[in-house]
Amino acid sequence: MVALVSQENVVTLVSRTGRELQRYRKGRRQVVGCIPYRFKIGEKNSLDVLDELEVLVISSQKGKGMLFPKGGWELDESQKEAAMRETMEEAGVKGIVEGKLGKWSFKSKTYDTLYDGYMFPLLVQEQMEFWPEQNLRQRTWMSISEAREVCQHWWMKEALDRLVNRLLSQKIVRENLRPINCIGDAKSDLLMV
Repeated sequence: MVALVSQENVVTLVSRTGRELQRYRKGRRQVVGCIPYRFKIGEKNSLDVLDELEVLVISSQKGKGMLFPKGGWELDESQKEAAMRETMEEAGVKGIVEGKLGKWSFKSKTYDTLYDGYMFPLLVQEQMEFWPEQNLRQRTWMSISEAREVCQHWWMKEALDRLVNRLLSQKIVRENLRPINCIGDAKSDLLMV
């Protein structure tokens, strides 16, 4: 008997390595990453966004501090594809990559060079049991305040603030878009009920 497996459910357990496909712009390495997030409860409207939101942080490869998954944007990928790949390799989660949170320029702690970093929110839909860097990193779900405290990069903290502000404004818009029931026809004055 032969079992067929969908390609979208297959996860490679090897991370991409090397810098030969890396993108550079004006001498700056281009890196992308995600802030993986989820809501503690099923309904997003029931509590304050800060209380219901959790983000996934990972340990750095060298084990000194926590951060959000990020890595090199390669020539054969879009920014979102690279961000999703890096998040899968480093944190072992999949989901919906949403609109870019922004671009930051920062100096590498390891190399004496400048980088451009792009961050995206990733609404987590699946957490893998096995992933490429599971033996190199720890992953931990945290509240926003805990993540702000442990994240080692200032620019990732700014990206987290932008995510929180975006989710708060989306919640405000949803709450203010309540449907209005009207009685009447197009020729008469409408009566609101």
